Amino acid sequence: MSASLLERSLAAVWHPCTQMKHHETLPLVPVTRGEGPWLVTEDGRRLLDGISSWWVNLFGHCEPRINAALRNQLEHLEHAMLAGFTHPPAVELAERLGALTGGALGHAFFASDGASATEIALKMSAHSWRNRGFPDKNRFLCLENSYHGETVGALAVTDVALFRDAYAPLLRQAGTVSTPDARRAAPGEPPSDVARRAADSLEARLAAEGSHIAAFIVEPLVQCAAGMAMYDPEYLRRARTICNRYDVHLICDEIAVGNGRTGTFFAHEQAGIRPDLLCLSKGISGGYLPLSIVLCRNDIYRSFYDDDMRRGFLHSHSYTGNPLACRAALATLDIFESDEVLAANHTRAALLGTLLAEAFAAHKAVRHLRQRGMIAAFDVAGATSDFPRRFFAAALEAGALLRPIGNTVYFMPPYVMNEPELRALVEAAARALDTVLA
Repeated sequence: MSASLLERSLAAVWHPCTQMKHHETLPLVPVTRGEGPWLVTEDGRRLLDGISSWWVNLFGHCEPRINAALRNQLEHLEHAMLAGFTHPPAVELAERLGALTGGALGHAFFASDGASATEIALKMSAHSWRNRGFPDKNRFLCLENSYHGETVGALAVTDVALFRDAYAPLLRQAGTVSTPDARRAAPGEPPSDVARRAADSLEARLAAEGSHIAAFIVEPLVQCAAGMAMYDPEYLRRARTICNRYDVHLICDEIAVGNGRTGTFFAHEQAGIRPDLLCLSKGISGGYLPLSIVLCRNDIYRSFYDDDMRRGFLHSHSYTGNPLACRAALATLDIFESDEVLAANHTRAALLGTLLAEAFAAHKAVRHLRQRGMIAAFDVAGATSDFPRRFFAAALEAGALLRPIGNTVYFMPPYVMNEPELRALVEAAARALDTVLA
Protein backbone atom coordinates (compact mmCIF):
# COMPACT_ATOMS: atom_id res chain seq x y z
CA MET A 1 0.00 0.00 0.00
CA SER A 2 1.38 3.40 -0.93
CA ALA A 3 1.96 5.97 1.82
CA SER A 4 -0.79 8.53 2.44
CA LEU A 5 -0.35 12.23 1.83
CA LEU A 6 -0.20 12.67 5.60
CA GLU A 7 2.62 10.14 6.03
CA ARG A 8 4.60 11.57 3.13
CA SER A 9 4.27 15.12 4.46
CA LEU A 10 5.44 14.15 7.94
CA ALA A 11 8.45 12.43 6.42
CA ALA A 12 9.50 15.20 4.04
CA VAL A 13 7.97 18.62 4.87
CA TRP A 14 9.10 20.88 7.73
CA HIS A 15 5.96 22.90 8.45
CA PRO A 16 6.03 26.62 9.43
CA CYS A 17 5.32 27.98 12.91
CA THR A 18 5.05 24.39 14.07
CA GLN A 19 6.64 22.18 16.70
CA MET A 20 6.78 19.06 14.54
CA LYS A 21 6.73 16.75 17.57
CA HIS A 22 3.18 17.93 18.31
CA HIS A 23 2.07 16.06 15.19
CA GLU A 24 2.67 12.79 17.00
CA THR A 25 -0.69 13.46 18.68
CA LEU A 26 -2.22 16.23 16.56
CA PRO A 27 -2.52 14.97 12.98
CA LEU A 28 -1.79 17.17 10.00
CA VAL A 29 -4.80 17.98 7.85
CA PRO A 30 -4.23 16.64 4.31
CA VAL A 31 -6.06 19.06 1.99
CA THR A 32 -6.56 18.15 -1.66
CA ARG A 33 -9.13 20.68 -2.91
CA GLY A 34 -10.63 24.06 -2.18
CA GLU A 35 -14.11 25.32 -3.07
CA GLY A 36 -15.00 28.88 -2.09
CA PRO A 37 -14.89 29.07 1.72
CA TRP A 38 -14.40 25.29 2.01
CA LEU A 39 -11.29 23.12 2.21
CA VAL A 40 -11.71 19.47 1.25
CA THR A 41 -9.45 16.85 2.82
CA GLU A 42 -7.99 13.70 1.35
CA ASP A 43 -10.80 11.60 2.86
CA GLY A 44 -13.53 13.96 1.61
CA ARG A 45 -14.20 15.96 4.79
CA ARG A 46 -15.26 19.58 4.25
CA LEU A 47 -13.90 22.31 6.54
CA LEU A 48 -15.03 25.93 6.66
CA ASP A 49 -11.94 28.12 6.31
CA GLY A 50 -12.61 30.57 9.13
CA ILE A 51 -9.22 32.30 8.86
CA SER A 52 -8.88 32.62 5.07
CA SER A 53 -5.89 30.24 5.19
CA TRP A 54 -3.70 32.60 7.23
CA TRP A 55 -5.63 35.69 6.09
CA VAL A 56 -4.95 35.46 2.34
CA ASN A 57 -7.90 33.89 0.48
CA LEU A 58 -10.18 36.92 0.34
CA PHE A 59 -12.63 35.37 -2.11
CA GLY A 60 -12.21 31.77 -1.12
CA HIS A 61 -10.45 28.98 -2.91
CA CYS A 62 -10.38 28.41 -6.69
CA GLU A 63 -12.18 31.65 -7.54
CA PRO A 64 -13.16 31.24 -11.22
CA ARG A 65 -12.33 34.82 -12.26
CA ILE A 66 -8.85 34.73 -10.75
CA ASN A 67 -8.31 31.28 -12.30
CA ALA A 68 -9.27 32.67 -15.71
CA ALA A 69 -6.98 35.68 -15.35
CA LEU A 70 -4.03 33.43 -14.52
CA ARG A 71 -4.75 31.08 -17.43
CA ASN A 72 -4.81 34.07 -19.75
CA GLN A 73 -1.56 35.45 -18.35
CA LEU A 74 0.14 32.07 -18.79
CA GLU A 75 -0.41 32.37 -22.53
CA HIS A 76 1.51 35.66 -22.65
CA LEU A 77 4.28 35.91 -20.04
CA GLU A 78 5.02 33.79 -16.96
CA HIS A 79 8.05 35.77 -15.73
CA ALA A 80 10.63 38.35 -16.73
CA MET A 81 13.19 40.07 -14.55
CA LEU A 82 12.11 43.54 -13.43
CA ALA A 83 15.65 44.98 -13.38
CA GLY A 84 15.96 46.79 -16.70
CA PHE A 85 12.64 45.34 -17.96
CA THR A 86 8.96 45.95 -17.31
CA HIS A 87 5.64 44.37 -18.27
CA PRO A 88 1.93 45.31 -18.32
CA PRO A 89 0.74 43.54 -15.12
CA ALA A 90 3.33 45.27 -12.92
CA VAL A 91 2.69 48.69 -14.46
CA GLU A 92 -1.09 48.41 -14.23
CA LEU A 93 -1.00 47.12 -10.65
CA ALA A 94 1.32 49.94 -9.52
CA GLU A 95 -0.94 52.51 -11.18
CA ARG A 96 -4.13 51.13 -9.67
CA LEU A 97 -2.74 50.86 -6.16
CA GLY A 98 -1.35 54.39 -6.35
CA ALA A 99 -4.75 55.62 -7.49
CA LEU A 100 -6.38 53.94 -4.47
CA THR A 101 -4.23 56.21 -2.26
CA GLY A 102 -5.41 59.26 -4.18
CA GLY A 103 -1.96 59.52 -5.72
CA ALA A 104 -0.32 60.17 -2.34
CA LEU A 105 1.71 56.94 -2.56
CA GLY A 106 2.51 56.84 -6.24
CA HIS A 107 5.58 54.59 -6.41
CA ALA A 108 5.40 50.80 -5.99
CA PHE A 109 8.29 48.49 -5.14
CA PHE A 110 7.49 44.78 -5.57
CA ALA A 111 8.59 41.82 -3.46
CA SER A 112 7.34 38.37 -2.52
CA ASP A 113 5.96 38.24 1.02
CA GLY A 114 5.02 40.37 4.00
CA ALA A 115 8.31 40.13 5.87
CA SER A 116 10.13 41.20 2.70
CA ALA A 117 7.85 44.23 2.46
CA THR A 118 8.73 45.16 6.03
CA GLU A 119 12.44 44.82 5.28
CA ILE A 120 12.07 46.98 2.18
CA ALA A 121 10.18 49.73 4.02
CA LEU A 122 12.76 49.85 6.82
CA LYS A 123 15.71 49.93 4.43
CA MET A 124 13.98 52.47 2.20
CA SER A 125 13.36 54.79 5.14
CA ALA A 126 16.89 54.67 6.58
CA HIS A 127 18.56 54.91 3.17
CA SER A 128 16.34 57.84 2.23
CA TRP A 129 17.42 59.75 5.35
CA ARG A 130 21.04 58.94 4.56
CA ASN A 131 20.66 60.22 1.00
CA ARG A 132 19.16 63.42 2.37
CA GLY A 133 22.14 64.02 4.66
CA PHE A 134 20.87 62.50 7.93
CA PRO A 135 22.84 59.24 8.32
CA ASP A 136 22.20 59.13 12.08
CA LYS A 137 18.45 58.61 11.47
CA ASN A 138 18.76 54.83 11.22
CA ARG A 139 16.77 53.43 14.15
CA PHE A 140 13.17 52.31 14.32
CA LEU A 141 10.22 52.29 16.70
CA CYS A 142 7.35 49.82 16.88
CA LEU A 143 4.41 49.18 19.15
CA GLU A 144 4.61 46.97 22.19
CA ASN A 145 3.49 43.43 21.20
CA SER A 146 3.88 44.27 17.52
CA TYR A 147 4.53 41.71 14.78
CA HIS A 148 5.91 42.60 11.35
CA GLY A 149 7.49 39.38 10.08
CA GLU A 150 10.12 36.80 10.88
CA THR A 151 13.14 37.63 8.73
CA VAL A 152 16.04 39.18 10.63
CA GLY A 153 15.19 42.77 9.72
CA ALA A 154 11.46 42.31 10.31
CA LEU A 155 12.11 40.58 13.64
CA ALA A 156 13.89 43.73 14.80
CA VAL A 157 10.48 45.48 14.83
CA THR A 158 8.61 42.44 16.16
CA ASP A 159 7.89 42.45 19.89
CA VAL A 160 6.54 38.91 20.27
CA ALA A 161 8.91 36.90 22.43
CA LEU A 162 8.02 33.54 20.87
CA PHE A 163 9.32 34.68 17.50
CA ARG A 164 12.05 37.07 18.62
CA ASP A 165 13.92 35.60 21.56
CA ALA A 166 15.55 32.62 19.83
CA TYR A 167 17.14 34.98 17.30
CA ALA A 168 17.79 37.96 19.57
CA PRO A 169 21.60 37.77 19.15
CA LEU A 170 21.14 38.36 15.42
CA LEU A 171 18.93 41.43 15.74
CA ARG A 172 19.39 45.18 15.95
CA GLN A 173 16.39 45.57 18.21
CA ALA A 174 14.05 48.51 17.65
CA GLY A 175 12.56 50.58 20.45
CA THR A 176 9.00 49.92 21.58
CA VAL A 177 6.29 52.34 22.67
CA SER A 178 3.00 51.69 24.45
CA THR A 179 0.30 49.85 22.58
CA PRO A 180 -3.10 51.54 22.18
CA ASP A 181 -4.82 48.15 22.69
CA ALA A 182 -8.38 48.97 23.79
CA ARG A 183 -8.36 46.03 26.20
CA ARG A 184 -6.21 48.22 28.46
CA ALA A 185 -9.06 50.63 29.10
CA ALA A 186 -10.12 51.16 32.69
CA PRO A 187 -13.76 50.39 33.49
CA GLY A 188 -15.93 52.89 31.65
CA GLU A 189 -12.99 54.43 29.80
CA PRO A 190 -13.42 54.88 26.00
CA PRO A 191 -10.83 53.34 23.63
CA SER A 192 -9.95 56.84 22.40
CA ASP A 193 -8.49 57.67 25.83
CA VAL A 194 -6.24 54.60 25.67
CA ALA A 195 -5.17 55.74 22.20
CA ARG A 196 -4.28 59.23 23.43
CA ARG A 197 -2.21 57.88 26.34
CA ALA A 198 -0.31 55.59 23.98
CA ALA A 199 0.27 58.49 21.58
CA ASP A 200 1.74 60.48 24.47
CA SER A 201 4.24 57.64 24.92
CA LEU A 202 5.20 57.91 21.25
CA GLU A 203 5.64 61.67 21.46
CA ALA A 204 7.83 61.42 24.56
CA ARG A 205 10.06 58.88 22.83
CA LEU A 206 10.42 60.95 19.67
CA ALA A 207 11.03 64.14 21.63
CA ALA A 208 14.01 62.42 23.23
CA GLU A 209 15.32 60.37 20.30
CA GLY A 210 13.72 61.73 17.14
CA SER A 211 17.02 62.82 15.61
CA HIS A 212 18.05 59.15 15.47
CA ILE A 213 14.69 57.59 14.50
CA ALA A 214 14.12 56.88 10.81
CA ALA A 215 10.61 55.46 11.04
CA PHE A 216 7.78 54.31 13.27
CA ILE A 217 6.03 51.16 12.00
CA VAL A 218 2.49 50.22 13.00
CA GLU A 219 -0.34 47.87 12.00
CA PRO A 220 -3.31 50.22 11.60
CA LEU A 221 -6.32 49.51 13.84
CA VAL A 222 -5.54 45.85 14.64
CA GLN A 223 -2.32 44.32 15.95
CA CYS A 224 -3.06 40.87 14.60
CA ALA A 225 -0.40 38.59 16.11
CA ALA A 226 -0.81 40.40 19.45
CA GLY A 227 -4.10 38.56 19.85
CA MET A 228 -6.12 40.79 17.52
CA ALA A 229 -5.48 43.87 19.66
CA MET A 230 -7.89 46.49 18.31
CA TYR A 231 -7.61 50.21 18.91
CA ASP A 232 -9.22 53.55 18.14
CA PRO A 233 -8.31 55.43 14.90
CA GLU A 234 -7.43 58.43 17.08
CA TYR A 235 -4.07 56.79 17.67
CA LEU A 236 -3.20 56.90 13.97
CA ARG A 237 -4.26 60.53 13.71
CA ARG A 238 -2.04 61.46 16.63
CA ALA A 239 0.85 59.30 15.34
CA ARG A 240 0.72 61.00 11.94
CA THR A 241 0.93 64.45 13.54
CA ILE A 242 3.73 63.41 15.90
CA CYS A 243 5.81 61.80 13.14
CA ASN A 244 5.46 64.97 11.08
CA ARG A 245 6.58 67.07 14.04
CA TYR A 246 9.79 65.10 14.56
CA ASP A 247 10.59 64.28 10.90
CA VAL A 248 10.04 60.54 11.28
CA HIS A 249 8.55 58.34 8.56
CA LEU A 250 5.26 56.62 9.38
CA ILE A 251 5.13 53.08 7.98
CA CYS A 252 1.72 51.44 7.86
CA ASP A 253 1.99 47.65 7.78
CA GLU A 254 -1.28 46.66 6.11
CA ILE A 255 -0.11 43.18 5.16
CA ALA A 256 -2.92 41.63 7.20
CA VAL A 257 -5.31 44.54 7.82
CA GLY A 258 -5.40 45.99 4.29
CA ASN A 259 -7.36 44.79 1.26
CA GLY A 260 -10.75 45.55 2.81
CA ARG A 261 -10.26 43.48 5.95
CA THR A 262 -11.16 46.24 8.46
CA GLY A 263 -14.02 47.77 6.47
CA THR A 264 -12.13 50.18 4.18
CA PHE A 265 -9.71 49.09 1.49
CA PHE A 266 -6.79 50.49 3.50
CA ALA A 267 -7.20 50.42 7.28
CA HIS A 268 -5.45 53.79 7.72
CA GLU A 269 -8.25 55.48 5.74
CA GLN A 270 -10.47 55.24 8.83
CA ALA A 271 -8.18 57.74 10.55
CA GLY A 272 -8.19 60.13 7.59
CA ILE A 273 -4.41 59.94 7.14
CA ARG A 274 -1.80 58.68 4.69
CA PRO A 275 1.49 57.07 5.74
CA ASP A 276 4.87 57.71 4.15
CA LEU A 277 5.33 54.03 3.34
CA LEU A 278 2.65 51.35 3.02
CA CYS A 279 3.24 47.57 3.08
CA LEU A 280 0.77 45.24 1.35
CA SER A 281 0.78 41.46 0.93
CA LYS A 282 -1.37 38.43 1.91
CA GLY A 283 -4.79 39.08 0.35
CA ILE A 284 -3.56 41.41 -2.39
CA SER A 285 -3.15 38.42 -4.73
CA GLY A 286 -6.38 36.81 -3.57
CA GLY A 287 -4.40 34.10 -1.82
CA TYR A 288 -3.03 32.70 -5.06
CA LEU A 289 0.64 33.62 -5.36
CA PRO A 290 3.33 35.20 -3.15
CA LEU A 291 3.34 38.96 -3.68
CA SER A 292 4.04 42.04 -1.62
CA ILE A 293 4.25 45.71 -2.47
CA VAL A 294 5.67 48.76 -0.72
CA LEU A 295 4.07 52.05 -1.77
CA CYS A 296 5.92 55.27 -0.96
CA ARG A 297 5.57 59.02 -1.19
CA ASN A 298 7.25 60.92 -3.99
CA ASP A 299 9.77 62.68 -1.74
CA ILE A 300 11.15 59.32 -0.60
CA TYR A 301 11.38 58.10 -4.20
CA ARG A 302 13.09 61.33 -5.28
CA SER A 303 15.74 61.00 -2.57
CA PHE A 304 17.11 57.95 -4.46
CA TYR A 305 16.94 59.50 -7.95
CA ASP A 306 20.58 60.16 -8.84
CA ASP A 307 23.41 59.24 -11.23
CA ASP A 308 25.29 57.55 -8.37
CA MET A 309 24.35 53.86 -8.04
CA ARG A 310 25.17 53.97 -4.34
CA ARG A 311 22.25 56.36 -3.87
CA GLY A 312 19.89 53.93 -5.61
CA PHE A 313 17.67 51.57 -3.60
CA LEU A 314 19.76 48.42 -3.35
CA HIS A 315 17.24 45.65 -2.89
CA SER A 316 16.03 42.93 -5.24
CA HIS A 317 14.94 39.34 -5.60
CA SER A 318 14.58 37.13 -8.65
CA TYR A 319 10.78 37.09 -8.79
CA THR A 320 10.21 40.80 -8.19
CA GLY A 321 6.96 41.86 -9.87
CA ASN A 322 6.19 38.37 -11.18
CA PRO A 323 3.56 38.78 -13.95
CA LEU A 324 1.38 35.90 -12.70
CA ALA A 325 1.26 37.27 -9.16
CA CYS A 326 0.53 40.78 -10.45
CA ARG A 327 -2.23 39.45 -12.69
CA ALA A 328 -3.80 37.65 -9.73
CA ALA A 329 -3.72 40.94 -7.82
CA LEU A 330 -5.33 42.79 -10.70
CA ALA A 331 -8.10 40.18 -10.84
CA THR A 332 -8.55 40.64 -7.09
CA LEU A 333 -8.96 44.41 -7.53
CA ASP A 334 -11.44 43.77 -10.36
CA ILE A 335 -13.59 41.67 -8.02
CA PHE A 336 -13.54 44.41 -5.39
CA GLU A 337 -15.01 46.76 -8.00
CA SER A 338 -17.45 44.47 -9.83
CA ASP A 339 -18.90 42.88 -6.68
CA GLU A 340 -18.92 46.08 -4.59
CA VAL A 341 -17.11 44.06 -1.95
CA LEU A 342 -16.64 46.79 0.65
CA ALA A 343 -20.35 47.52 0.77
CA ALA A 344 -21.24 43.82 0.86
CA ASN A 345 -18.75 43.28 3.67
CA HIS A 346 -20.48 45.84 5.87
CA THR A 347 -23.59 43.65 5.76
CA ARG A 348 -21.57 40.46 6.19
CA ALA A 349 -19.61 41.91 9.12
CA ALA A 350 -22.80 43.04 10.85
CA LEU A 351 -24.21 39.52 10.56
CA LEU A 352 -21.00 38.00 11.91
CA GLY A 353 -21.10 40.39 14.86
CA THR A 354 -24.70 39.49 15.64
CA LEU A 355 -23.99 35.75 15.51
CA LEU A 356 -20.94 36.09 17.74
CA ALA A 357 -22.84 38.18 20.27
CA GLU A 358 -25.61 35.58 20.42
CA ALA A 359 -23.12 32.76 20.94
CA PHE A 360 -20.50 34.33 23.19
CA ALA A 361 -21.48 37.67 24.74
CA ALA A 362 -22.85 36.00 27.88
CA HIS A 363 -20.37 33.11 27.95
CA LYS A 364 -18.72 32.87 31.37
CA ALA A 365 -15.24 32.25 29.92
CA VAL A 366 -15.32 34.87 27.14
CA ARG A 367 -13.68 38.26 27.59
CA HIS A 368 -13.37 41.28 25.28
CA LEU A 369 -15.59 40.18 22.41
CA ARG A 370 -14.58 42.66 19.71
CA GLN A 371 -14.74 43.32 15.98
CA ARG A 372 -13.31 45.58 13.31
CA GLY A 373 -14.86 44.92 9.92
CA MET A 374 -14.19 41.34 8.86
CA ILE A 375 -11.96 40.63 11.87
CA ALA A 376 -13.58 39.45 15.09
CA ALA A 377 -12.10 37.94 18.24
CA PHE A 378 -12.56 37.12 21.89
CA ASP A 379 -10.25 36.08 24.72
CA VAL A 380 -10.76 32.97 26.83
CA ALA A 381 -10.28 33.42 30.57
CA GLY A 382 -8.09 30.83 32.28
CA ALA A 383 -6.82 29.29 29.03
CA THR A 384 -3.85 26.99 29.51
CA SER A 385 -0.73 26.92 27.31
CA ASP A 386 -2.09 24.04 25.24
CA PHE A 387 -5.39 25.81 24.59
CA PRO A 388 -4.57 26.81 20.98
CA ARG A 389 -3.79 23.23 19.92
CA ARG A 390 -6.77 21.76 21.73
CA PHE A 391 -9.18 24.36 20.33
CA PHE A 392 -7.77 23.93 16.81
CA ALA A 393 -8.34 20.15 17.03
CA ALA A 394 -11.83 20.56 18.47
CA ALA A 395 -12.78 23.07 15.76
CA LEU A 396 -11.60 20.65 13.06
CA GLU A 397 -13.84 17.98 14.58
CA ALA A 398 -16.69 20.51 14.44
CA GLY A 399 -15.97 21.21 10.76
CA ALA A 400 -14.01 24.48 10.80
CA LEU A 401 -10.48 25.80 10.45
CA LEU A 402 -9.91 28.13 13.41
CA ARG A 403 -6.42 28.63 14.84
CA PRO A 404 -6.23 30.64 18.09
CA ILE A 405 -3.38 32.99 18.97
CA GLY A 406 -2.62 32.24 22.60
CA ASN A 407 -5.91 32.58 24.48
CA THR A 408 -7.51 34.57 21.64
CA VAL A 409 -10.01 32.92 19.32
CA TYR A 410 -10.36 34.96 16.16
CA PHE A 411 -12.34 34.94 12.91
CA MET A 412 -11.08 36.28 9.57
CA PRO A 413 -13.36 34.52 7.07
CA PRO A 414 -13.28 34.90 3.29
CA TYR A 415 -15.49 37.62 1.87
CA VAL A 416 -17.75 35.03 0.22
CA MET A 417 -19.24 33.30 3.27
CA ASN A 418 -23.04 33.42 3.19
CA GLU A 419 -25.37 33.45 6.19
CA PRO A 420 -25.62 29.65 6.63
CA GLU A 421 -21.84 29.32 6.38
CA LEU A 422 -21.17 32.12 8.86
CA ARG A 423 -23.71 30.58 11.22
CA ALA A 424 -22.04 27.18 10.85
CA LEU A 425 -18.63 28.74 11.54
CA VAL A 426 -19.80 30.39 14.76
CA GLU A 427 -21.59 27.20 15.86
CA ALA A 428 -18.40 25.20 15.26
CA ALA A 429 -16.44 27.67 17.38
CA ALA A 430 -19.00 27.41 20.19
CA ARG A 431 -18.88 23.60 20.14
CA ALA A 432 -15.07 23.68 20.11
CA LEU A 433 -14.95 26.06 23.07
CA ASP A 434 -17.35 23.94 25.09
CA THR A 435 -15.33 20.81 24.27
CA VAL A 436 -12.03 22.36 25.34
CA LEU A 437 -13.39 23.93 28.52
CA ALA A 438 -15.09 20.65 29.48
